[in-house]
Amino acid sequence: MSNTQIASAEVLVTSPGRNFVTLRLRTADGVEGLGDATVNGRELAVVSYLRDHLVPLLLGRDAHAIEDTWQYLYRGAYWRRGPITMAAIAAVDTALWDIKAKLAGMPLYQLLGGHSRRGCLAYGHASGADLPELFDSVRSHLEQGYRAIRIQTGIPGLDSVYGVATSPNAAVGGASRYDHEPARRAAAPVEEEWDTRAYLRHIPGVFEAVRAEFGPELPLLHDAHHRLAPIQAARLGKLLEPYDLFWLEDVTPAENTAVLRRVREHTTTPLAIGEVFNTVWDYRELFEEQLIDYVRSPVTHAGGITALRRIFDYASIYQIKSGVHGPTDVSPVGLAAALHLGVAIPNFGIQEYMKHSATTDEVFRPGFAFSGGLLSPGEEPGLGVSYDDAVAEAHPYSAAYLPVNRLKLDGSMHDW
Repeated sequence: MSNTQIASAEVLVTSPGRNFVTLRLRTADGVEGLGDATVNGRELAVVSYLRDHLVPLLLGRDAHAIEDTWQYLYRGAYWRRGPITMAAIAAVDTALWDIKAKLAGMPLYQLLGGHSRRGCLAYGHASGADLPELFDSVRSHLEQGYRAIRIQTGIPGLDSVYGVATSPNAAVGGASRYDHEPARRAAAPVEEEWDTRAYLRHIPGVFEAVRAEFGPELPLLHDAHHRLAPIQAARLGKLLEPYDLFWLEDVTPAENTAVLRRVREHTTTPLAIGEVFNTVWDYRELFEEQLIDYVRSPVTHAGGITALRRIFDYASIYQIKSGVHGPTDVSPVGLAAALHLGVAIPNFGIQEYMKHSATTDEVFRPGFAFSGGLLSPGEEPGLGVSYDDAVAEAHPYSAAYLPVNRLKLDGSMHDW
């Protein structure tokens, strides 16, 4: 009879182009499981939470007892929720599912109910400082096989804009942007400028041009990145209705969920939100009042596979679908977990997919595949991701931060 007690728990930090935090659990019989615990710009806070507080509690526990362990870590602590706590719990939960599926000799999705679809429809990130550059980016993504594309563009009068790979603050090299995201290796965040009125004037014309160039069939997405007041968000949704968006994402800061009533009553553009949400409690009002159409939480930041499955089951009652956050600061471990969940749940919608750097893939060696616009988790037992210690150790941690945002008008802080 196998010994499934947790014998060791290691917190691994590496930076193969960007910083990642990984938990590796090992049973007494030597079966390993991986979990992603990366919180972009606050990585070491999760490292401490895991090493100093959770690892001592895990040793000797039965790796099979996933539900009990989740409840023990969440309900057993007086201080609940929040990104650091939930990322740490997610890493434990995902690693335990990885172990359980390996012991069963099955890819994880089989333990979650098996295939509900051939693969997970993925969307890529097209961007450009101007329309010609944006069109080139869209064409490049189509050539790579993407069948749905997020559209982000430069705004006249602003030097750098979130999501635009050629913005000055997104230049590759030195202390600049790395691995497809606007985080920079520096002691403090870069400060960028923002002008909401300029943005609202410009974006509808961008989508009009994209539709004229690429036709009505291509699913298009857009991320407002929490930068709009509720009435501004409602206006944007209304202005974009003629261009038939797949979704409009994060239109307003997520803390005040009630304001989405105002957005919803003014527009039929589908709404996606939740990448900064950590628990099912963040969604209750949004689900029950049917104020959103897609759930954005990733496995990594929402308490793991156990917790995110609960969120998706709750969402399905209201015909709300998944739209899991998939930036490159979610490691291949976190993305693999999302794919196993995505092929199994009945209410899958779409999966964000930003390809990791070649060096990142050398560290994590993922088994998932992208073909014909679909991501598939693969058939290896467990998550299908392995961790190469030698490569990882050659890329030590280096502090990096996402930008902060100030209004161009007066320099006051604004949502980023």
